[in-house]
Amino acid sequence: MSALFETYSRSIAFEKGEGMRLFTKEGISYLDFMSGVGVNSLGHNDAHLVRAMKSQAEKLWHVSNIFSIPQQEELAQRLVDNSFADAVFFTNSGTEAIECAIKTSRKYYFDKGQENRTDIIAFNGAFHGRSLGAIAAGGNPAYLKGFGEPVAGFKHAKPNDIKSVKSLINENTAAILIEPIQGESGINVISNDFMRSLRKLCDEHDLLLILDEVQCGFGRTGKLFAYEDIGITPDIMAIAKGIGGGFPLGACLAKSDIAKSMVVGTHGSTYGGNPLACAVGNAVLDRILEPQFLPHVQEMSKKLNWHLHQLQQRFPQYIKEVRGKGLMLGLKITPPVSEFVALLLKNHLLTIGAGDNVLRLLPPLIVQQSDIEEAIEIITKAFKEIEEVDKLNG
Repeated sequence: MSALFETYSRSIAFEKGEGMRLFTKEGISYLDFMSGVGVNSLGHNDAHLVRAMKSQAEKLWHVSNIFSIPQQEELAQRLVDNSFADAVFFTNSGTEAIECAIKTSRKYYFDKGQENRTDIIAFNGAFHGRSLGAIAAGGNPAYLKGFGEPVAGFKHAKPNDIKSVKSLINENTAAILIEPIQGESGINVISNDFMRSLRKLCDEHDLLLILDEVQCGFGRTGKLFAYEDIGITPDIMAIAKGIGGGFPLGACLAKSDIAKSMVVGTHGSTYGGNPLACAVGNAVLDRILEPQFLPHVQEMSKKLNWHLHQLQQRFPQYIKEVRGKGLMLGLKITPPVSEFVALLLKNHLLTIGAGDNVLRLLPPLIVQQSDIEEAIEIITKAFKEIEEVDKLNG
């Protein structure tokens, strides 16, 4: 019996990784199309990341944030230079980045003398993390069950329904929190028109727009950040996952007039933004900001999307919809997605399920056409196996 909490349904163990592949101790290879749930943006054992980590590890791993950390300051400036933001707070995870965003939005209005403005409008189908604040923001009853009364101050609207949002705005509303693409609930892309309408609403009612780009940010959509394709800018944004390429790292980004409310003593993190984490974060950003990196993501997205639509035409009885953007794609299927993920695993392809019975595909951003074709072959084989069983069963 394992000494671990039984909070995960675990399967095989991997010993090493290389590029797009993971290997067991026995040397069995698996093609990775989940990248640690969107984390391993540069795949496994990227040479530049390894060099950066080794170099920093030989110098200094951790110091308290009461000291200046040059690696942190460098990464913050680079994020500011390449985004809407003026200031950054580093965390260890997406959940922590969301917590920082929530606190920042409330503290901003407190400092303006509007202490009642603490409510945040979020959305049905959202996922913002696993802390008590984050599960309250997400609003999923399955995640709230068993943990007492939900943290107060969150209301939930319908995605892509602006009337639903308007009906929830009152004198206590501080912000609107949304994922441009809802990942956990089934790769649901929020429409650009709706996102622009939210920005307009926030401007009209003096609300803050908070984007959760933990899963869809950092190159996953083919832009550094998903909001760039929408034509808006947020006031606060939470990022994580791909920012560390596999090393725990997250960040909360904000405009200067909002960030300045978070003064000494209002927030903190023991590990957040330590020298080792930020050395890795800078190395990831080195790669993603290379001139051809994001165009490559866009090109591979088109190829994978095309193949998925071809699959849908081949198996219309099993594939109901192709969803997503960039290299954050999903198939809404009729076979139980947990069973289908297990079938793909049996055929050495790593994927992950999502809500609404969606097969989620989140390959490392370094994926090549040959990797895509190999993955499609495995998925095709799996559907053929199901098709044969269905024929036998009449």
